[in-house]
Amino acid sequence: MARLQERYRNEIVAQLKQKLGRENVISLPRLQKIVVNMGVGKALQDKNRMEQAADQLTQIAGQKAQIRKAKKAVSGFRLRENNEIGCRVTLRGRRMYEFLDRLISIALPRIRDFRGINPRSFDGQGNYSLGLAEQQVFPEIDPDKVSFVQGMDVTFVTSTRSDDEARELLRSFGMPFRET
Repeated sequence: MARLQERYRNEIVAQLKQKLGRENVISLPRLQKIVVNMGVGKALQDKNRMEQAADQLTQIAGQKAQIRKAKKAVSGFRLRENNEIGCRVTLRGRRMYEFLDRLISIALPRIRDFRGINPRSFDGQGNYSLGLAEQQVFPEIDPDKVSFVQGMDVTFVTSTRSDDEARELLRSFGMPFRET
């Protein structure tokens, strides 16, 4: 079992029961999935970029990345339908908790001038999204083999519909929110 998953079951559930005033464990907020997405717009000019981005995302997540294709043609972006434009990974269960642990304890502290993540990036439905400017903050990526810097979006999907409950859940996992 992953370290954070065990911590959730043993410590965080008890904390959330007390803070939210609920006895039913099922009604407490929990993390359902983490979606990591890389939009690789430059792959339209260089096909090699998509393969490299998908390989790096696979290394980061520990699960094979899914290459996504454009659903619509947009002439302003020189985009045709079915062009490969991004890759994503949906993490659940043990891999999700292991990724969250690496993100909180290793990757976020490696960001230059890091002062915490934005506490307002919730969507109104209890889900949180954050963007990372480069993939090199993860230790799985060898900086000598990286030919381009690629950003990524990380979305945390929770079981609650309340942003405040989701914020409390993520804070109890150790997510370093910036003080407002």
